[in-house]
Formats: sequence, C-alpha cells, structure tokens
Amino acid sequence: MARNKHPEETVQLILDAAFRLFMEKGYERTSIQDIINQLGGLSKGAIYHHFKSKEDILVAVTDRMTSESNQMLAQIRDRSDLNGREKLKTIFRESINRPVQNDIFTVAPDFHNNPKLLFSLLHDTIDNAAPNYILPIMKQGMTDGSIEAEYPEQLAELILLAANVWMNPMIFDSSVEESYRKFIVFGQMLQGFGLDIIDSEMLERLQELTSIYQKSK
Repeated sequence: MARNKHPEETVQLILDAAFRLFMEKGYERTSIQDIINQLGGLSKGAIYHHFKSKEDILVAVTDRMTSESNQMLAQIRDRSDLNGREKLKTIFRESINRPVQNDIFTVAPDFHNNPKLLFSLLHDTIDNAAPNYILPIMKQGMTDGSIEAEYPEQLAELILLAANVWMNPMIFDSSVEESYRKFIVFGQMLQGFGLDIIDSEMLERLQELTSIYQKSK
C-alpha cells in the first residue's frame, strides 16, 4: 500500500466516521470494522497506524468535541472588557448559541449507550473546564466585587455539572417542558449565589435545542 502523504486527513476521516457511529449505534456496539466500512477502502492497518485501539479513537473523538468549546471558554476568560459576573453570563449565552450545538442535538446521541463517552465528558468538566476556565473567572469576580463565593472551586464544578449534565436532555431524555423547569431552577440556584446571569433569550434557545433533540430521536 502506498504511503499516506496526508496522515492528518486520514485521522480526521477516521474520527468523522467514528463520531457518527458512536452517536448512532453507541460506543460498545461499534466495531473497528464498522468504522472501516465507512472509510471507502481504508484498511484496518491504516487505522491501527494512527490509533492503538477503539478506546483511543473514543478519546480523540471526545478531545475534538471539547477543544472548540474550550477555545471559546479561553477567549471569554481572557477578555479584559468584562468583569467576572459578565464573563459567566457571556459563557452561558455563547455556549448554547454556537451553531455546532444544532448539529450535536440533531445527531441526538444516546448517552445511555455511550457510558465511556459520558465519563470522558464528565472528566473534562471536572478536571479541565471547571479549574482552567470557570474558576479563574470566579476568582476575578471575587476580586472585582461582581461575585461572592466562599468556596469558588466547588461552585465552579457545581455550575458546570448542573449546566452540562443535569440540564442536558441528551443524558436524561428531558422533554421541552422538563428542560424548561430545570432551567428555571438552575437560574434560581444561581440567583441564590448572587449570580443573576440567566435571561429569557437563553431559556428560549435551550427550549429550541431540546425540541431539535426530541424531533431527531
């Protein structure tokens, strides 16, 4: 077989195919052969040249899913024109308004069939997103007076877990009405911490995404 002159393109093809299959069939039900069948003649050896196992492919898929989000978080974290509270509100607004969210909710992944993918996303939330992006914003807010928090590390984790997991209809199969109620309670929780950062436009967008998910199931 001729040497691949564009290995990065091959990697992206593999990850594109794996992502579709993991979302449609679930990680456990997807085999390496299933992925190969989507690659237009690419050999099993070509896949193992880039990835040691199916689990390595899963890690790469998850990393690609979170990298764009983390880039957005970093850009907002590093802005100099907003205080801490304003940055938190901007993060929530920008996160749910990203066009890629429509694609993800349209694919309608079943996280019950993707426990390893769900664990990877939880792991990124606690070990990466919360300490590296949300916590610095919390500390800035405590310095500039826009945020009050006795335990900022734990509050950063709680906010992200509630937003990314508890309110995620793809994890709990929430209806539009259930998502609405969760979002209201989430806003009330934040208000209890002095963080009035949820508005009606965010609520409407969350309902829209939930509706996209329910129609795509």
